[in-house]
Amino acid sequence: MPVHQFVHDDVLVQRGLRNYWGYNTIGFLAPHAGYSASGAAPGQQVQEFKAMVKTFHDAGIEVILDVVYNHTAEGNHLGPTLSFKGIDNPAYYRLVEDDPQYYMDYTGTGNSLNVGHPHSLQLIMDSLRYWVTEMHVDGFRFDLASALAREFYDVDRLATFFELVQQDPVVSQVKLIAEPWDVGPGGYQVGNFPPQWTEWNGAYRDTVRDFWRGEPNLGEFASRIAGSADLYEHSGRRPVASINFVTAHDGFTLRDLVSYEQKHNEANGEDGRDGADDNRSWNHGVEGPTDRTEINEARARDQRNLLATLLLSQGVPMLLHGDEIGRTQEGNNNTYAQDSPLSWIDWEHVDRPLCEFVTEVSRLRREHPSLRRQRFFTGTSVRTEEGGRLNDIVWLHPEGRPMEEGDWNGGLRTLGMYLNGDGIAGRDPQGQPIRDDHFLLYFNGGDDVEATLPDDEYAAGWQVVVDTTGSLDHDAQLTAGSVLGLPYRSVVVLQQWRGPEPDPDSGPAASVASMAGE
Repeated sequence: MPVHQFVHDDVLVQRGLRNYWGYNTIGFLAPHAGYSASGAAPGQQVQEFKAMVKTFHDAGIEVILDVVYNHTAEGNHLGPTLSFKGIDNPAYYRLVEDDPQYYMDYTGTGNSLNVGHPHSLQLIMDSLRYWVTEMHVDGFRFDLASALAREFYDVDRLATFFELVQQDPVVSQVKLIAEPWDVGPGGYQVGNFPPQWTEWNGAYRDTVRDFWRGEPNLGEFASRIAGSADLYEHSGRRPVASINFVTAHDGFTLRDLVSYEQKHNEANGEDGRDGADDNRSWNHGVEGPTDRTEINEARARDQRNLLATLLLSQGVPMLLHGDEIGRTQEGNNNTYAQDSPLSWIDWEHVDRPLCEFVTEVSRLRREHPSLRRQRFFTGTSVRTEEGGRLNDIVWLHPEGRPMEEGDWNGGLRTLGMYLNGDGIAGRDPQGQPIRDDHFLLYFNGGDDVEATLPDDEYAAGWQVVVDTTGSLDHDAQLTAGSVLGLPYRSVVVLQQWRGPEPDPDSGPAASVASMAGE
């Protein structure tokens, strides 16, 4: 959430609500005073923010700010004059050309900052440099970043703002994440930002939701979980350009995504008109909470399916806070005005098994470079440990063979993904080739299905390491060519079988051999 100084919308105050998210900026060079622990002490929030950043850095955690430079809190022509309107209205805001009393609105908030004017651009760049050099943050996520590329009317990836960022010796060195859309015509620009930028991948979100709600486009699903090379490789970017997410603050939580088909925003006081209508969600037959065990089990399984898909996809996973513990907003998909238990974390009702599942899958990702590659797959063959040659990635049919062209559009609901641990492009920090175990990932969006494991060219044996249903034996060795039952709606991950580690020989003979250098 943003930390720039903001004000609460008058319309919310009149309803007894508050701007909980803070997307209503009025001061681009100040932390929000209301977040200060010292209360009324003016300016103390600056020192507190610096101390917070240092504490995070000491713990190995980077700090990336959500920044709102596309609009301000002054609203449309009926909004208050708080700052920029009174200083130089046409310099700071985009006005309707033939009737300049009105504002161009590409943001849905009443106004759009005039990023075509040098003083507005100077303000943005001065703010960015301040937060890096003085507050020591590590990067920025730009809210509605397409609005910053509208110099005239259309979104322009060569806009002056991007040129200024590119050449700036400070800002160009930190992480830059775009929310690559705004609400204006042509504003959806996923995949079209300059090479230096990473992006919230909205195409990933939509495709993964569609797959698990039963409307799969298998080819696109494969592209998304493999890093979205079709969106980013053409501009020379790498898989880290894709910030993968299934849920964000703006929309349903993960638990609500699988529990509600309609938004329930009555608490916002707008008669349910606010918030997105297209949620690509599913409720398993009952809207909202239920005592039916089979529905609650299905919802729990689908939360694991979505989380496993996210954490095992190439690119950078982004997890909405609270999704790992089953947080609900009771079907509200726009809690910007809910500084209340509806938005807060309920620590007394944590879904601990779900949290433990996320911990284990995160650990698996961290430990294995096969699951977080630095470069896109090439589709070219490399020699495997077993002596054969296989592509760095192979898409597998449940029959155990590579997918064929006709399979992608044949209504198939199950997809296998082989990751060749000997085909990882790039080098480790010591300049050595990166090697890892081979992995098999199965995404089954349909009924129970029997999957034939590929032949021993891929690996002689396999072991289940992730199973979103909890029904498979993680200790069994599965031989090449054997049949594995994939449960209904599940993600199953198999790791190349290495066998148990031998116990070290600590006897006298071993000690003598060690001393002799044998």
